[in-house]
Amino acid sequence: MIRIFIGFDPRETVAWHVLTHSILARSSQPVSFIPLALNNLGPLMWRERNPLQSTDFSFSRFLTPYLSGYEGWSLFMDCDMLVLDDIAKLWALRDDRFAVMCTQHDHQPRETIKFLGAPQTPYGKKNWSSVMLFNNARCQALTPERVNTASGLELHQFKWLASDDEIGALPLEWNHLVGYNPPRPDAANAHFTLGGPYFNDTVDCEYAQPWQDEKQRMLRADQRVSGS
Repeated sequence: MIRIFIGFDPRETVAWHVLTHSILARSSQPVSFIPLALNNLGPLMWRERNPLQSTDFSFSRFLTPYLSGYEGWSLFMDCDMLVLDDIAKLWALRDDRFAVMCTQHDHQPRETIKFLGAPQTPYGKKNWSSVMLFNNARCQALTPERVNTASGLELHQFKWLASDDEIGALPLEWNHLVGYNPPRPDAANAHFTLGGPYFNDTVDCEYAQPWQDEKQRMLRADQRVSGS
């Protein structure tokens, strides 16, 4: 079973559902989806919203190991994504040498504002935490107390680990940053980090049509992904 935690923000509900559909339609192994919705987490998330926080799941993502009982492996993903390949291929990259694995971008934003007027904040290791394979037993530093009290930089820059040697690298095609990375036709996972086709300002972005096609397949009872 591939255990997948996905950040949920009510402003991007359609993105969450299209993402899960894109994963389920292509996966060669059983998957389970856990939405990290604040209204479901109750007393596990009590920190006040930070003005720099662009989504509801900016910090709740780091509860993934705790919610997994610190056992086995779990995958976390932002909801503003579209998976275009078999998620089992990503799952197969798990490596017990590491506590966490992610795509290690050199992401240096040029803009100051993100979607829906959210501030854009540059920092080292930016977007590394948008796709994470957690080796849960080695992430026991991520207690609810720490997730609710640590700074954003401490969490997103993986300072809860003893060293960066505990961070494994995933192929960049599994977290293609639309609008930042050079366009590529072979992305396994398109990440609409500047805003997806479901926002007016980014309706024509790279991978917009595949996202719209996925949405239509999700809404129809008589269509399937070719080959699925």
